[in-house]
Amino acid sequence: MSSENGAALLEVDDIHVYYGTIHALKGISLTVREGEIVTLIGANGAGKSTTLRSINGLHHPRSGTIRFRGEDITNRPAHEVVRMGISQSPEGRHVFPRMSVLENLEMGAYQREKGTPEYKEDLERVYTLFPRLRERASQKAGTLSGGEQQMLAMGRALMARPRLLLLDEPSMGLAPIFVERIFEIVVEINRQGTPVLLVEQNALMALEVASRGYVLETGTVALADDAAALRRNEQVRKAYLGED
Repeated sequence: MSSENGAALLEVDDIHVYYGTIHALKGISLTVREGEIVTLIGANGAGKSTTLRSINGLHHPRSGTIRFRGEDITNRPAHEVVRMGISQSPEGRHVFPRMSVLENLEMGAYQREKGTPEYKEDLERVYTLFPRLRERASQKAGTLSGGEQQMLAMGRALMARPRLLLLDEPSMGLAPIFVERIFEIVVEINRQGTPVLLVEQNALMALEVASRGYVLETGTVALADDAAALRRNEQVRKAYLGED
């Protein structure tokens, strides 16, 4: 979590996204700087996941622009966005259940040459962050616990060697002990130099690890501030932190 003075890595400017006639995002703007963890919080249906899917190329905005490292990626297909340095651990994990843990990790690096020193270095990094994955490398992904599958989804995203990591609801459905561990790993990934854009229902935990945050409501940015200020904000405390 670095200061706000870092260079702009990702710039989302006034994007509008539709699902058919449904206006899902209504002018979303946000920035992620080098070194940051930035979180998007909000109720279900606020547009958090749609924002990530617009950044990663799965949805194309009808208007507005998305720039990554100064380059317009607004209408780039998803595989090109990954190649440029953005990878995502999706909501619901979506591991390949019949493939082994190692094969799932290899899928994260499908655009890279297998067996290179860089590839081996990244695999070792993932195994160091997630020792359980090393222990279960040959085990079918579908037999892992929910927490282990979440670790695998995050490890798979890291195998693309991203310049920006998108995390969509990494703590969803996990036991409290796994939630704490997942957030510790998010901080460690960031400490190692990877900026993170985090969508998370657990607003309290998200604001504890993030440097800045955006509160989304019905497809718009209702609030944007540093994380500490959002934790103190009365509206945020009542609506998202369960405090009176």
